[in-house]
Amino acid sequence: MGELEKLAYDLRKDTVDMIVSGKAGHIGGDMSVMEILVELYFDQMNISPENKDDPNRDLFVLSKGHSVESYYSVLAKKGFFDIKEAIDTFSKFGSKYIGHPNNKIPGIEMNSGSLGHGLPVGVGMALASKMDNRKNRVYVVMGDGELAEGSVWEGAMSASQYKLDNLCAVVDRNRLQISGTTEEVMGQDDLHDRFRSFGWNVIDVEDGNSIEQLKMAFDKAKSVVGKPTVLIANTVKGKGSSVMENNVSWHHHVPTEEEYSQIIKDFQIRKEVF
Repeated sequence: MGELEKLAYDLRKDTVDMIVSGKAGHIGGDMSVMEILVELYFDQMNISPENKDDPNRDLFVLSKGHSVESYYSVLAKKGFFDIKEAIDTFSKFGSKYIGHPNNKIPGIEMNSGSLGHGLPVGVGMALASKMDNRKNRVYVVMGDGELAEGSVWEGAMSASQYKLDNLCAVVDRNRLQISGTTEEVMGQDDLHDRFRSFGWNVIDVEDGNSIEQLKMAFDKAKSVVGKPTVLIANTVKGKGSSVMENNVSWHHHVPTEEEYSQIIKDFQIRKEVF
């Protein structure tokens, strides 16, 4: 657990370097989702550069595609491509490392960024795997602000209807979105009961930035039979530095030199705890 916690902070630095280099990026959500991605890619999922074309591989969709910088950092560490190339060319003219996932890049299954699309596509992937008698799993990570999209709930109904126990969704519940708090924009404090009413198994993760708690939740989800599972992961937007944490203005802010220096110092201090 400690090694993955440390890795999350190393990858946070790569992510911030990418954003500073490209002068763009959604840094707040990158920081909140990092442990979710690390636990999935380095502990839970059967996916690697070697089996990226294997029909039995696990499948992943980053529905909150604006957090692509953290996704690139994780994929690079997993060995899909060189992190230096991603950092040096991110958001530059002609670069394939653009501001939302695109499946021209190894390891990315789906172009995403139009919020609300990821879960319905994940439902289709999971249903196809069931029809082909495959034993793989499908994971979809969504933002909490994204849940205002009606297509999410159409997908949720379908997943329950078809008893897709090979589907696991995660809500990155950081409670902030581009225009304010989620409760101000579109209140959703009853997410547990809402998903349960749609026929889902619901697991609340008290600290969604804890590798240990995420591992327990994902492991538990694998034992559920006959219904899809959603993890409501209570995270902190801008996690890792007091400069960014719980500050809506860091939804897509690019750090100044002074801010960057403090953020990197904060990462190192947090990392040393593990």
